Order: sequence, then C-alpha cells, then structure tokens
Amino acid sequence: MKSRAFCRNLAVTVAIISLLSFVGIAGATEKTASIEGVVAKVDLDANKLEVKTADGTEHIMRLAKRTVVHGERASSTRGDNALRDLREEDKVVVHYTKHGTDETAEEIDQIGRNGLKTSEGTITEIDRRARTMTIKLADGAEESYRLTEHAAEDAGIETEDAAKKSAHAIVYYSEEADQKLVHFFKTSQL
Repeated sequence: MKSRAFCRNLAVTVAIISLLSFVGIAGATEKTASIEGVVAKVDLDANKLEVKTADGTEHIMRLAKRTVVHGERASSTRGDNALRDLREEDKVVVHYTKHGTDETAEEIDQIGRNGLKTSEGTITEIDRRARTMTIKLADGAEESYRLTEHAAEDAGIETEDAAKKSAHAIVYYSEEADQKLVHFFKTSQL
C-alpha cells in the first residue's frame, strides 16, 4: 500500500514541477512589442540587425528563419534573405519578442519612400478581434483596413478607448489581395 501511495505522490510531484517549469519558461518569453527607428547596421554574417530609435536607444535584433520583412524592396521576404532587403538609414518598425535580454525580430516593416504606404485620419472604428480598422480621411471619405496580427496586438484597449475619443492615426499599410493591410499605426489625441 505504501509503495502505491508513494508512486502516486511522486507522480503528482513530478507533474507539478513540470508544470511550474513550463510556466517559468513561458513566462520568460514576453508578448510581441514594437519599436520604430532607423536601421543603423545590417550584419549579414551574424544575421543581426541594429535599429536606433528616436530617443537614441539602440536595439540589436536577431533575425530568425520565421522573420518576415515587408516593404517596397521586400515583398514578404522570410529568413536568411530578409536582411538583404534592408539598408542602413531605412526607416523601419520592428515587431519583436524578448527572451531574457535577447530580442528576436518577428516582423520588420520598411516605412517611408522605400516601404509601406501611409495614410492619416481619425479613427472611427477599431475591432481587434475582427482585426479591422476604419479611419475618416481629411476629405471626409472613410477607409477600411485589415490589421495584421501584430497590429491587432499593438492596438490595445487604450487604442480602442482612444478611438472612441476620435484619435488621430497614421497607418502604415500594404495592399494585398485587394485589401489594405495595416502593419503598424500610431495614434495621438486631436
């Protein structure tokens, strides 16, 4: 009897330790964050990208095989070839995950003259679950957009609240399959 109870307790203990270990590992990976900046250096040999933000912070991003680059020169390029489409001084938005101190680029959006198109207006509707956004342009016309997964994540509850207060937005988008697809957007109150 003791050995059966001991085995059962041991199995439960191992299961609990395994679960706590998994939770610890999962907790070490943060959700995707985004930064906007300028490419400071591209290191093809090390498969790394250095991005400098407006406040002077430098981020060194590792490029994974799953990394996607969007922009004029890069039409959804993945992995090893993705860095070849980036140039120093390119303006970019990098969606990344952080594991400890390592930052891994998940998606890189080239913006400006060599990248994604931009549009400005007032947010009239945003639905993170449906991944849609509507903005009213300066001429009064309304435009509807689909949001990428990263853009929908970045559009937190505070953005939905801001939309209710007529937030001004700059959206960075590409045109894919007859839809305008927002990769990143910035908001400010009018």
